[in-house]
Amino acid sequence: MTPSPRPRQAGRRIRRAAARWLAGVGRTAALAVVAMLAAASAAQAAPESFTLDPAHTVPVFAVSHLGLSVQRGMFTRTSGTVVIDRAEKSGRVEVAVDAASLETADRLRDRILRGDSWFDVERFPTVSYRAQRIVFDGDVPVAADGELTLLGVTRPVRLAIRDFRCGTHSLTRRPLCGAEVTATVRRSEFGMSAWLKDVGDEVTLTIQAEGYRD
Repeated sequence: MTPSPRPRQAGRRIRRAAARWLAGVGRTAALAVVAMLAAASAAQAAPESFTLDPAHTVPVFAVSHLGLSVQRGMFTRTSGTVVIDRAEKSGRVEVAVDAASLETADRLRDRILRGDSWFDVERFPTVSYRAQRIVFDGDVPVAADGELTLLGVTRPVRLAIRDFRCGTHSLTRRPLCGAEVTATVRRSEFGMSAWLKDVGDEVTLTIQAEGYRD
């Protein structure tokens, strides 16, 4: 008895259909992988925006007193944003400091420094810094070139950025970055010329900063 060819033909049709299906799955999987890689690449290349955390962003200034010691003060209210584009090696910084939040651990001195001979906080309540250029070393920002506005005077100031690191906050589980930022300015260049014989003209700024990714 000769076997019917139909089972063999049906088997070939099933194998061909299976091969087509597997090929289609392969193409779909390949496209999915390509799409995921493209999305990951785009996400990595996209600019990142950070909002400064005022509880962990504190500008500190240091200045010579009588040539005998270095005295320090701080500002306790700071806000701002930082945008970093690692792919383009670019970014920008905008920071506003509440001048009246100045503290030096002495109330009388604080009142004097807030007065019209020094920070004149009633006329100039905000000290601001804006930068449209961030300098990178590889993928790490190392400086910002911008302008500091103090007492209504705006002058170029470069901020040095050190120990830039990013991670996830252990409590909030939100991504954030931090760094130490430093600069040196001459207060007389901004019109702050009181007591130059006794209090140094050169002022060192140190800012520990942290910002949450938006």
